[in-house]
Amino acid sequence: MSAQKKRNFQIEAFRHRVVVDPKYAEKTWKILDHAIHEIYNHNASGLSFEELYRNAYNMVLHKFGEKLYSGLVSTMTSHLKEIAKSIEAAQGDLFLEELNRKWAEHNKALQMIRDILMYMDRTFIPSTHKTPVHELGLNLWRDNIIHSSNIQSRLHDTLLELVQRERTGEVIDRGLMRNVIKMLMDLGPSVYQEDFEKPFLKVSADFYRGESQQFIECCDCGDFLKKAERRLNEEIERVSHYLDANSEAKITNVVETEMIKCHIQTLVHMDNSGLVNMIVDDKYEDLGRMYSLFGRVHNGLSIIRDVMTSHIRDTGKQLVTDPERLKDPVDFVQRLLDEKDKHDKIISLAFSNDKMFQNALNSSFEYFINLNPRSPEFISLFVDDKLRKGLNGMSEEDVEMVLDKVMMLFRFLQEKDVFEKYYKQHLSKRLLSGKTVSDDAERSLIVKLKTECGYQFTSKLEGMFTDMKTSEDTMKGFYASLGPDITDYPALTVQVLTTGSWPSHSSATCNLPSEILGICERFRMYYLGTHTGRRLSWQTNMGHADIKATFGKGQKHELNVSTYHMCILMLFNSADRLSYREIEQATEIPPTDLKRSLQSLACVKGKNVIRKEPMSKEVAEDDAFFFNDKFSSKLYKVKIGTVVAQKESEPEKQETRQRVEEDRKPQIEAAIVRIMKSRRVLDHNNIVAEVTKQLQSRFLPNPVLIKKRIESLIEREFLERDKADRKLYRYLA
Repeated sequence: MSAQKKRNFQIEAFRHRVVVDPKYAEKTWKILDHAIHEIYNHNASGLSFEELYRNAYNMVLHKFGEKLYSGLVSTMTSHLKEIAKSIEAAQGDLFLEELNRKWAEHNKALQMIRDILMYMDRTFIPSTHKTPVHELGLNLWRDNIIHSSNIQSRLHDTLLELVQRERTGEVIDRGLMRNVIKMLMDLGPSVYQEDFEKPFLKVSADFYRGESQQFIECCDCGDFLKKAERRLNEEIERVSHYLDANSEAKITNVVETEMIKCHIQTLVHMDNSGLVNMIVDDKYEDLGRMYSLFGRVHNGLSIIRDVMTSHIRDTGKQLVTDPERLKDPVDFVQRLLDEKDKHDKIISLAFSNDKMFQNALNSSFEYFINLNPRSPEFISLFVDDKLRKGLNGMSEEDVEMVLDKVMMLFRFLQEKDVFEKYYKQHLSKRLLSGKTVSDDAERSLIVKLKTECGYQFTSKLEGMFTDMKTSEDTMKGFYASLGPDITDYPALTVQVLTTGSWPSHSSATCNLPSEILGICERFRMYYLGTHTGRRLSWQTNMGHADIKATFGKGQKHELNVSTYHMCILMLFNSADRLSYREIEQATEIPPTDLKRSLQSLACVKGKNVIRKEPMSKEVAEDDAFFFNDKFSSKLYKVKIGTVVAQKESEPEKQETRQRVEEDRKPQIEAAIVRIMKSRRVLDHNNIVAEVTKQLQSRFLPNPVLIKKRIESLIEREFLERDKADRKLYRYLA
């Protein structure tokens, strides 16, 4: 089989020529033409579509496709001209109904005609590049109906009038509108756009321009925004009901431009109802509406942000520079927190937690909180107040919330090292007086500070807690060593503080009463006997005591006082009257502390266990003091605090600032050396920029101070100036 030759078969065309009747084409077309007329006249039920299809098929087969196509165009055109007259004759609201009915009939007829001429559609039309039957029918409808001189403008005006009536509150036939608009869309995008969309957008722009001008003159900002939002929603709904979906962006842009963009500055700054008033009055709904609407306009949110930022900065500046506010540090910080909470709530409820607004709020707080150089001190005093008494009765979650708010303010501080100085002082007083309400809260805050600023920031704070724990163990060992002798001495509790971990205090000591000198000496001997290479110095200004006192008529009280108070009161065991000079000489308490202590004992109503002559609020050096036999109190235990300013005095403030400046010097030098070690050669401006960048988490170094530290490093031969360029520095290994 494989060896045999393959035979190729070829099919040739039938050679017999078919002779067609010369009048065949004319006869056949008359049949088809009659059928098209019947279809348009709704008499298609009596037609044989199979026979009509065969006739159309034969005409195309016998090369009469051109006659069939031109005849179709002519017949459909004549019918459409008749339909146009019928539509033109319709009056009022019947105009659109007639147009819609005729369009539906035309589509139905077109479907039947296309079925009959299917063969022409598939063969003749593609080969001659003519328009397909269905598309031809649409084009003829467009040219003879929609673009008819008597229909085009009337249709355009009727549609726009219906939209206008709907905008003014009338109910219209949306189904009819949807059908007519869909007809325009079916006729092609250009028909919909040119015959409806473009004039629709222009008329809409004119309408909203006039309406917005009217609203702006008679409405406040909140009402205007409500109306704008309602109009916007109406247009979106209108599109969904009977317009092309692609028109939504265009019509909403018209509303946004005419109602929002053109009036944006007027709305934001509107008297008594603009953005600032909304913020002040916590109008979350109006603010949310403004955020939503302005977000649709280019730079709309930026305008809200800028006005809000300006308002917050002005409000904050007034708050931190108002002398009245500065009198109460706790109230000062609480107002800052209230202000932050207020704006956080606005950003959360109205501005969808937008990062742009959160960043603007944070930068505003950072700006004005650092306008007041005492902000670090006040925040530390706020913490001190809360951890002494303010957290009583609060749950752990509430405590954490307060601490988190404090940390939020702390992050805004540029001088974090100043806060550290004050916090250290306040923490030491809380720990030594046993006044902290919660060790857990104290440690929690230190953990937060450590997370924020690193181990170095909190190492000494943690050392203070370690000392307190170690002191407890030391006292247990001391009392165990006393054995039965414990009854010979008054009770003593000593906290042994590591010098580097605690704030430095003046080491001025006073003369302790003989009654407790004995146990103090026993403790000193015990401690130095159990620890080698250490030295103890008593900080009498930081201690407190409980002493029992008997007043007139045998009335007994237990007085909780400071160590200085105890030293003064014990003198009255052997004297009824003592002058200021005698007390000063006997106790050797520093004059400032002595006057404060005497004030607390003699001048505070209800706590005046001694009296002074002459009576006055201030203590003078020629005053005399007497034991107050007539003192009485409803309480058995009477706590007598020292008269002390909550805030630092001016000299104390200067001293703290000086200590901070001294502490900054080695940090700046260390940063300079680190930078120069890696760069080797660097110019002055870049060193300043790099040092500022490295240290900004703790404080913002002054460029003048950086320059001084560079000079100091040059003197100590860590750096040298370049011989050719004096602004260049070189690192000396």
